[in-house]
Amino acid sequence: MTPVRSGSRAPGPGGRAKSGKPRPGTGGHGKRKLEGKGPTPPAELRPGHPAQRKTAARARQAGQADAARDRGGAGTPRARGSGSSAAELVAGRNAVLEALQARVPATALHIGPRLAGDERIGAAVMLATNAGIPVVEAGRAELDRITGGAIHQGIALRIRRYAYADPADLVQSALTAGQRPLIVALDNITDPRNLGAVARSAAAFGGHGVLVAARRSVGVTAGAWKASAGTLARLPVAQAPNLAGALAAYQQQGLFVVGLDAAGRVDVDQLELADSPLVLVVGSEGKGLSRLVAQRCDVTARIAISGSAQSLNAGVAAGIALYVVSRQRVQHR
Repeated sequence: MTPVRSGSRAPGPGGRAKSGKPRPGTGGHGKRKLEGKGPTPPAELRPGHPAQRKTAARARQAGQADAARDRGGAGTPRARGSGSSAAELVAGRNAVLEALQARVPATALHIGPRLAGDERIGAAVMLATNAGIPVVEAGRAELDRITGGAIHQGIALRIRRYAYADPADLVQSALTAGQRPLIVALDNITDPRNLGAVARSAAAFGGHGVLVAARRSVGVTAGAWKASAGTLARLPVAQAPNLAGALAAYQQQGLFVVGLDAAGRVDVDQLELADSPLVLVVGSEGKGLSRLVAQRCDVTARIAISGSAQSLNAGVAAGIALYVVSRQRVQHR
């Protein structure tokens, strides 16, 4: 063993230099170079791996298909408003993880490089892989582009485009099942959480679908999926170019249109039309029913409030009305 002279530095982990002299230690400054890089990422995330190339190709094809469908007649991309049927992107680690936990249908999970150390990223990748969703590594510039400059934190989830039903399909499904149609129409509703809550109540109390306007109205987004707790996978949502026109078509088919209004003519629990083929129209908490839709209603019904609240959330009001209608229908069997 080579003795070390007093006052000299002990040889470091590198052994000796080319000159044969002991190599000085780093004083701990090189610790990071010795740290592990964490668990080996799945094959779909290893750059250059055949599985990664395949998933990236599938994700690009899905994105190109979505973009092609979202283009209008002259090749102009459709606006991504709340009522648009364009594909949606959820950005941010918490938002993406919550969407995957809620089993929101998706076509691709895009993640930035060198993010394997974040537990949320790892959980999102595992959930996506288990659900058969392609996981694609994307650079920051690519994530900035596909998210429109949103704060994405290195991760984004591409939501599958929702296939809206035709308004007539909601009536037909009820008649095919030998049941009296019960449809909920949303007027002036823009919060997707209300759509999800209404869909959940409609499914619980015998509803056959939800009708929304195609423009300036709520659409089926990731927020609606999460609020519905998966109900939107079973209950159809239809879009109408003109809500008042769709209600008129329902009336021609023998359905009665009842609008929920704080100043309604009757209490909802005294509604004589409850046992009839019915469309319940729910307006927003602030604006209520629009003028044309209110004129189209056969009757307006109110929900009596005895507490200090001045109004009810649209989702809550729809749930109460649907419960009352379902109870009245059971009593008249």
